[in-house]
Amino acid sequence: MRMKSTNAGSPRRLRLGLGKIFLVAMLPVVGGGCEHDRALGPQVAGWQLIDPEQRHPILVSQQPAVMNLHISPNADGLTPMQRARVLEFANRSRASDSGNSRIVISAPGGSANEGAAMQAADDARRLMLESGYSPTTIAVEAYHAGGRDAPLRLSYMRYVAEAPNCGQDWSENLARNYQNTPYPNMGCAAQRNLAVMVANPADLLGPRTMTSRDSNRRDDMYGKYVKGQPLGASEEVQTIQSVTSGQ
Repeated sequence: MRMKSTNAGSPRRLRLGLGKIFLVAMLPVVGGGCEHDRALGPQVAGWQLIDPEQRHPILVSQQPAVMNLHISPNADGLTPMQRARVLEFANRSRASDSGNSRIVISAPGGSANEGAAMQAADDARRLMLESGYSPTTIAVEAYHAGGRDAPLRLSYMRYVAEAPNCGQDWSENLARNYQNTPYPNMGCAAQRNLAVMVANPADLLGPRTMTSRDSNRRDDMYGKYVKGQPLGASEEVQTIQSVTSGQ
């Protein structure tokens, strides 16, 4: 009886065993290479800032805008040049602030030009009332100035937009981003341009209030509604009548 040798398959089984051991040993290396491309630390959905408005916010704050007018002790109100400066300051306040704050007229008290400054403050208030400001948007107050000649001060709180600084974070490789998220500086230039170009930074905080209605137009429309007349313009009414009549 002839016996078969079992040593022929031993080298093959040995190679297979070594291959399995090698694969098991390489798994941590492969996993570590993949882990290198992931973000470090715990990641929670919604916690990463990818919106440029959140990553590069525009800071809006209020800062005082001040104009000083020198009033002589012997002055009789404002000079023509000072009147022009007051009107220019009021127009600038209306254009840049849109009536979000009051204009404060501060007259010195206890100084050598106290009487002349108070008369100049009355002139400035009257000029702004004539230019369209309501009495509730103008405040007149006094401040202690001691014994020296102090200026007449006009001020209001204006909104200022502070632009973000761009081009400071290039920590990510733009050619290798497996998370498919915006790079840190994306959208910063647009935010900065918006902060620089906005006419009234208060618009970034919320919409403006509605303007007053046209009472004459409202009464006219309501009168037509009561009489059963068409509410549209004459040309529009003629067009609708021609369409409905088939002409």
